[in-house]
Amino acid sequence: MHPLLRYTLDLFESLGSGAAPQASKAKPARKRPAPDLRSSGLPAPGSAAAGPSDFSHPQATRQLRLGGVTVAFSLVRAKRHTIGMVVGPDGLSVRAPRWTSLHEIDSALQARADWIVRKLQEVHARHTRLEQTRIEWRDGAVFPYLGAPLRLQLDPAHRFASVGAALEMAADGTGTQVLRLALAPDASAAQIRDACQAWLMRQARILFAQRLDHFAPQLQVRWSRLSLSNAGTRWGSAKSDGSIRLHWRLMHFDLAVIDYVVAHELSHLRVMNHSPRFWATVGTVVPDYPAQRQALKNPTIPLW
Repeated sequence: MHPLLRYTLDLFESLGSGAAPQASKAKPARKRPAPDLRSSGLPAPGSAAAGPSDFSHPQATRQLRLGGVTVAFSLVRAKRHTIGMVVGPDGLSVRAPRWTSLHEIDSALQARADWIVRKLQEVHARHTRLEQTRIEWRDGAVFPYLGAPLRLQLDPAHRFASVGAALEMAADGTGTQVLRLALAPDASAAQIRDACQAWLMRQARILFAQRLDHFAPQLQVRWSRLSLSNAGTRWGSAKSDGSIRLHWRLMHFDLAVIDYVVAHELSHLRVMNHSPRFWATVGTVVPDYPAQRQALKNPTIPLW
């Protein structure tokens, strides 16, 4: 097996949920293992939020009135036999054969106007909900840490200069955790965000290594290297040489979800696909993995 063969645990749900049926008959596609965890929920960098009656793709090349709303979409000519349409975080993307006329393309879109508009509205609504979770980086900001609320507190005395922050329990007896950052009260939002991210990444490296060490012997595998990921579409990945990559923002989830992702990637060191044998392997150490997998498909983690 090639040492760089890699399998990934994805953040975004397959575009099949946002892909319309082909507009014309297509040749049967070759079967491929489906990505595990995909969701069209998180908006792509630079994507523009569309209003309820106006949806525009950032690379729009054509515009059409569909179901009472104006939809500006990306149209790409490609070497294919069908008209394909996908609704993703950026909007509607259409791929059509080079020989297909614009009239045929418009007719195909009109035939699926209800589906297109419904999907665009769903993506817009989800984007709006996610925007409401965006963290306002200031003293007193709250975000989830290992599944529980964590409140930020700026410490003007800079008593944690050696490590940048300290985790404590709130003195009000509520059981809330407080992260005291070694920053002055007038620190900028960017400074607060960067300090918080640096602390989270340090905690992630420690915790992920502990969980890898916990599950690797049970799965009878060895991991060789851990690296933290900041990928926009993957929670984790594994290479056949034992290298594991895990997204540091998994620290927003509770430990059960983190354990599932860790076990998932380690299981790939035994089974480098998503066959029934692979899922059986995951189930030997995380029997309730379907519930944890579902939690990742509907993430409630905040936007940074």
